Amino acid sequence: MAAFPRNKPRLMKSTLHHIGILVRDIDEALGEYESRFGYRALGGTIHDPVQTAYIQFLEGATPEVPIELVVPDGPDSKLSGALKKGGGLNHLAYATDAIEKDCRNLRAAGMCVLQSPVTARAFPGRRIAWLMGRDGIPVELVEQSLEGRLCHSDPTSPD
Repeated sequence: MAAFPRNKPRLMKSTLHHIGILVRDIDEALGEYESRFGYRALGGTIHDPVQTAYIQFLEGATPEVPIELVVPDGPDSKLSGALKKGGGLNHLAYATDAIEKDCRNLRAAGMCVLQSPVTARAFPGRRIAWLMGRDGIPVELVEQSLEGRLCHSDPTSPD
């Protein structure tokens, strides 16, 4: 197996933004994360019709890296197949201040672009993009806000 060359320059400045976990029921999963690990909900549940999902962000002892609980919004959701296989770790999300450039660089490095940048329901005024590498773990790029804030904000209030 060929090793990734360690002397190559980084393709993007990588700051872990959140960890996405696919669940069957947001309220049940929220209860488990609250009682087991002390997480708390950040804002309310958000419906994202483009991603065909309901999402809920959680904050724990390390507020810099929230957890995003994700549940399909119906039987035709693009997430339904993954949930039938058991759910669990769904994606790793990284913040970016150059989403178009990072998508191009990561694609040139062998990642597959699953979804080009689109407006994000959970991050008003920002875009997200989806990629996947050989490891099979989906990667979400989240455009950083102008103020440099990385956390989710309630889509009903200004960012």
